[in-house]
Amino acid sequence: MIIKVKKRDKMEFPVTRMRRLRKNQNIRTILTETKLNPEDFIYPLFIKEGLVDGQKEHINTMPGQYRYSLNDAVEEGSKLEEIGLSSVILFGMPLIKDEKGSMAYNKDGIVQQAVRKFKEETDLVVITDVCMCQYTSHGHCGIIREDEILNDETLNYLSKIALSHAEAGADIVAPSDMMDGRVASIRKTLDLNGYYDTIIMSYSAKYASSFYAPFRDAVCSTPCFGDRKTYQMSTSNSQEAIRETKMDIEEGADIVMVKPAMPCLDIIKLVKDEFKMPTAAYQVSGEYAMLRASIDAGYLTSDSIYESLLSIKRAGADLIITHFAPEFLEGCI
Repeated sequence: MIIKVKKRDKMEFPVTRMRRLRKNQNIRTILTETKLNPEDFIYPLFIKEGLVDGQKEHINTMPGQYRYSLNDAVEEGSKLEEIGLSSVILFGMPLIKDEKGSMAYNKDGIVQQAVRKFKEETDLVVITDVCMCQYTSHGHCGIIREDEILNDETLNYLSKIALSHAEAGADIVAPSDMMDGRVASIRKTLDLNGYYDTIIMSYSAKYASSFYAPFRDAVCSTPCFGDRKTYQMSTSNSQEAIRETKMDIEEGADIVMVKPAMPCLDIIKLVKDEFKMPTAAYQVSGEYAMLRASIDAGYLTSDSIYESLLSIKRAGADLIITHFAPEFLEGCI
């Protein structure tokens, strides 16, 4: 006898039980849609010129983060490489600052020295931040005249910085200044000097965010006048992010970035869906400090760190710059 089963137009409870897919940890694990991997993370390192080895400086606004001497930074990177870290991004703090940020492109500058040492002593992918703010006496990301940040005049200096990093051996240069035309200028300079394979990871959608405050303390780059809203994006705008990213890609960016991350999850998704490009997101200093303080106060558990990182990847980020990379690699979150 053939029993006919009535066809259902749609599957409903009790036939469909979504909790079947969550009933134990093993089931939940094999059905996980988004997974975090060690190679997803880029760890920021702050390297201060003149700092004595073994005497790292605690960053008050970023508990658990430090300014390192050159040797200590490489040692820290090496330790993290042993437990799975693949990439670092380097930020330098020079002893001497001037109006043109000349130590930013000095072949013996702190970042240039660090790049050479990292490439000699580790197999890490070395990324360098290409900007002027922590090298200039005024704290802005470009050349100034009468309190105006000059776009076109700045491009030559940014290109010189990127070239000096490539000459030192950087795998990836990451312009973070938000000057118009910077990617094209840097790409042209690198190519003319034979650095065709140096990757550009552009801070394509970088917002003028209040979440950067601890970073400015960390690298002593607070502007001495005004703010950065004439070159960093308004936090209100999303379509502008698409335009900025499109221009960077057309100018030669190999990887695009959204910054900050958690307040811009929608932007990460927009950028990834629109361009299908390798996409990075920066979980910035303020995001770190906010979570760290909440955990230290007992308001949140360390699970919140994992959840925050997962949300960034789920939004579409292939790479995540985060100060929490060591805790993930050490299995603390």
